[in-house]
Amino acid sequence: MDSLKTNLYRIIFGSNTKAGKNFDLFLILLIVFSIVIVMIESDTKVLPNYTGWLILAEWVVTFLFTVEYVLRIWIVKKPRRYIFSFFGIIDLLAILPTYLGLFFGGTQMLIVVRALRLIRIFRVLKLTRYVKEASALWSALVTARSKIGVFLFVVLILVTILGTVMYIIENEHNPGFKSIPQSIYWAIVTLTTVGYGDIAPELPLGKFVAGCIMIIGYAIIAVPTGLVTGELVKESLRPSSRRACSTCHKEGHDHEAAYCKYCGNPLGE
Repeated sequence: MDSLKTNLYRIIFGSNTKAGKNFDLFLILLIVFSIVIVMIESDTKVLPNYTGWLILAEWVVTFLFTVEYVLRIWIVKKPRRYIFSFFGIIDLLAILPTYLGLFFGGTQMLIVVRALRLIRIFRVLKLTRYVKEASALWSALVTARSKIGVFLFVVLILVTILGTVMYIIENEHNPGFKSIPQSIYWAIVTLTTVGYGDIAPELPLGKFVAGCIMIIGYAIIAVPTGLVTGELVKESLRPSSRRACSTCHKEGHDHEAAYCKYCGNPLGE
């Protein structure tokens, strides 16, 4: 039994073997197929003609995802840690809506069932497990989170000040700036260079301040990009393998590592 679990672990959680790569490829195709089903079901013109086939396809996909989810729980050393991990929750969301749909009956519940079933679109998040670049990007974001947090805090202060200034300038002459929160909304839209155009300054001084905010916005956009890019460069220079820890299931360990850098437990071969 232990040898069976070990072999299954190498296939399901490992990506450095031929069987593991084939398993990952199969899951990627299955995820894409399931997402296509959700999209087709949203088209009321297509749905009536293929209702039976779509229901059958959805249950086949759900069954396969259920088997995968149960196997992952069975073969890991600490099932609770996997169940409440990010990917454990995503794996549960991939199968839960279909089963929940069985317990809701009656036409008055159709809207609720439809909303629950649309949660299946989160299966797209399962793809991130099989993309090496996604792991590198996530690691870069985690490493730069404190810097990004400070940056967002500074931006929050900046838009509050700029929104208040525009409220003072435009309030009496422009109904769009009727309150400070409304002015802060305008400042956010302008600073991020989105520019919906639903609110615009009318006074010359207001237009001047708006122009300054737009210029500041271009400079601010480069800050988080630079922070994440710097961390991505560090990640690319750090040699790592696709070996997964049997305890915390995380990848990205150094090739010569004997212990997991996340939880400290020994790494398998």
